[in-house]
Amino acid sequence: MTTDNSKTPPLLSIQNIETLYFDRIYALHGLSLSVREKEIFAVLGPNGAGKTTLLKTIAGLIKDQPKKGIIQFAGHRIHRLAPERVSSLGIVYVPEDRGLFRELTVRENLELGLWGRRDKGIKDDLEFCYQLFPILKARSTQQAETLSGGEQQMLAMARAMLRRPRLLMLDEPSLGLAPMIAKSVYDALLRISHAGTTILLVEQNARLALKIAGYGYIMEAGRIVLEGTSASLQANEDVKELYLGLGGETASPKGWRLYKKRRTW
Repeated sequence: MTTDNSKTPPLLSIQNIETLYFDRIYALHGLSLSVREKEIFAVLGPNGAGKTTLLKTIAGLIKDQPKKGIIQFAGHRIHRLAPERVSSLGIVYVPEDRGLFRELTVRENLELGLWGRRDKGIKDDLEFCYQLFPILKARSTQQAETLSGGEQQMLAMARAMLRRPRLLMLDEPSLGLAPMIAKSVYDALLRISHAGTTILLVEQNARLALKIAGYGYIMEAGRIVLEGTSASLQANEDVKELYLGLGGETASPKGWRLYKKRRTW
């Protein structure tokens, strides 16, 4: 649920960034967005839209990028900072491949999430993760590579939460998951949000994302082409046909398709 805090500076502010590959291929072109604290924001779009590049640019994982523009987080300029410096400010990124150490156990992966922490909240944070994903406690001695896709996603999210992020960024958390498992993952994201963590969520599954997000952005070809509250996007005819699978017999089961009718954006 979106709160009215328009007078409060956004936690994350991106202004007209341009990210290039090989100094000549634009992946992001003049992209701007903002993320308010303690809310869920969704970035939707088809494959190749630049969604993953956006998250990697914020996280500092693409060297010397963005080439132009400004990224501010909690009042700090973070564009072109090293990934470890971005992370130290409270931004944690869960990639599409989940980034687990597959040969290590569930417990060992979680311990890596606690690396460097000496505070008294470790026990409580672990308990919170086990409440979110009870299966991880039962699988604590099992190697990560032997977990199901859904369990691996849960482990990646739990490990990220042990870093105590101010901003949790997730890339396609529902990818490859059965519908019931994807719903469990999204239910956990709601609980994480209610506990006070800001979430920036990249998804192709617009239905799932817009159910929990308060605000959304539509990306195509490296640009934001539409933005609005979750309710307004779900009511938009182009969004319904392209991303929500409500466009008739030719709609893709993935929730988007090439569309010949001229769009309104």
